[in-house]
Amino acid sequence: MSTTVTDAFRCRAARTPDAVALSAEQGSLSYAELDRWSDALAGELAEAGVLPGDRVAVCLERSPQLVVALLGVLKAGAAYVPIDPEDPGSRVSMMLADADVSLVIGQFFAGFTTLKVSPPAGRSTVELPAVAPEDLAYLMYTSGSTGKPKSVMIEHRNITNLVTGPNYVDVTPGDRILQLAPVAFDAATFEIWGALLNGARVVLAPPGVVQAEELGDLLRSNEISVLWLTAALFHRQIDVDVAAFKGLHTVMTGGDVVSVPHVRQLREAVPELQIVNGYGPTETTTFATCHRIGADEDLGGAVPIGTQLQNVEVVVVDAEGKPVEPGTPGELWIGGAQVARGYWKRPDLTDEKFVRGGWNGERYYRTGDQGRKRADGVVEFLGRIDDQFKLRGFRIEPGEVENALTEHPQVRTAAVSLRTHPSGDRRLIAWVVKSGEDLDKRVLKAHMRANMPEHMVPAGFVVVDELPITNNGKTDRKALPEPDWTSKSLYV
Repeated sequence: MSTTVTDAFRCRAARTPDAVALSAEQGSLSYAELDRWSDALAGELAEAGVLPGDRVAVCLERSPQLVVALLGVLKAGAAYVPIDPEDPGSRVSMMLADADVSLVIGQFFAGFTTLKVSPPAGRSTVELPAVAPEDLAYLMYTSGSTGKPKSVMIEHRNITNLVTGPNYVDVTPGDRILQLAPVAFDAATFEIWGALLNGARVVLAPPGVVQAEELGDLLRSNEISVLWLTAALFHRQIDVDVAAFKGLHTVMTGGDVVSVPHVRQLREAVPELQIVNGYGPTETTTFATCHRIGADEDLGGAVPIGTQLQNVEVVVVDAEGKPVEPGTPGELWIGGAQVARGYWKRPDLTDEKFVRGGWNGERYYRTGDQGRKRADGVVEFLGRIDDQFKLRGFRIEPGEVENALTEHPQVRTAAVSLRTHPSGDRRLIAWVVKSGEDLDKRVLKAHMRANMPEHMVPAGFVVVDELPITNNGKTDRKALPEPDWTSKSLYV
C-alpha cells in the first residue's frame, strides 16, 4: 500500500514529536518543530500562489532550512526542483525555465519570485491540499546526450517505497544518517527521507565539500550510524583515514564500480561494519539493487550490485528485449514501485526509455547498462552499453560536455573520457582539436566552469591534431592517447 512522503512524515511526527528530526551546525529541530515549520512554509507557498502540481525550485546550502523547504514544498502539493547553489548561473537559468518553476526558495534569480525560509510566526492556519501517492514529488536534472540536461519526474510513491521497510539497510529511530550528498544528486533522497520517514535523525554535514581528513571527526562527533558515499569518496576515505568508519553500523556506496581491494582493506580494519554496494539510475529513485557484502564473502574480481529492492523487479534482456537465462549477459531493465513517471517535457525520450515488457506488459526503465543475473538472483554489473559514464556518482553524457567545449571559439572538435591517474583516481579528460593557431587552456577551463557543474569540467586538456574515429563513424574513445600525467600543460 503506497503512501505519500507528507503523510508518512506526519505519522512519524505524531508518534515521536519530541525526538530530534534533524541536527546541523546551526542547531537541531524535533519532529514536531520540523512539522510546524514546514506547515508554515507550505502555507506561505499557497498564499504566494503555488498550486498543487506546480514546480518550486529549492536553491539552498545544507541547513535546517533546506529540509524545511523540501518538506514544505511537498506539503503545498507541489514538486521541488533541487538546485545546487554551486552550479553556474547559465545552467540554473536553463533549468528554472525548463521546469516552469512558479517560485524559488533560497537564492535570488532575476525574473522569479523568491521566498526565504523564515522561522514560523505561529501555527499555520492555511488549509493545505490533499496529496496523492501518484503526485509529483521532485524533478531532478541529469546529464543529457543532446547537450541539454533532462529532468526525471519522481512521484511520492517512488520515494516511500525506497525507504519504507527497506531490505537493503536497517534503519531504526535510534539511527543517525549523515546528509552529505548535494541536494541535486539523488543520494540525498535516501539520506533525508530514509531518516525522516523511519523516525531517525538526519545530520546535515556543514555546507561545501567535506575533506576525507575531516570526515572521521564529523562522523564521531555526531555519532553517525549510517553513511552513504559515492564509490570515489569511499575509496579515498579508505586511503586517507580508514578508522573514520569505526562507530558506523552500515556504510553504503555505489554510483560507480567499487574496488575489491578497498573493500578488503575496510573489512580488515572494521570487521563489524556492514558494507552495502547500491546500484540504480536516477530514473529508479536512488537504488534499484543493493548487495550486503558478507563478512567472509569471496568477492573475486568484482563486487556484485546485488538483489532487487522491495517491490522492484530487475530483468536482464537480449537485444530484442526478451529475458535471458541466468548467467547470460544483457541489458538491465528495471520495473516496479520505484520507476519514475518519465522525463519532464520529453515524451519522445520517455517512450524510448520507459517501455513495456513484451512477456508481461509491465513497465520498465531501460538502463543502457549491461549485467547478468546469477542463479541465486544476485546481479553483476558489466558496464555501459553506450558511451555514458559515471564519475564520483554523477552520470555524465559525453555529448553534453563535448557540446560545451565546441561552443568555445578556439575549439573545432572535442572528445571527453575517463582516465585513471597514477594515484588511482578516475579523472575526466578532454581531447581537443584547435580551430586556429591558439588555444588558451585557462580561458577554455573558465568557459567550462561558467557553463557546466564542477563534476563535468575536465581535469585536464590534451591537444590533438584529430580525433580517432571508429568504423561506424563515432569517436573512438578507447583510441584517444593516454594523457602525459607528468606534463604541466595537461593541467590548467
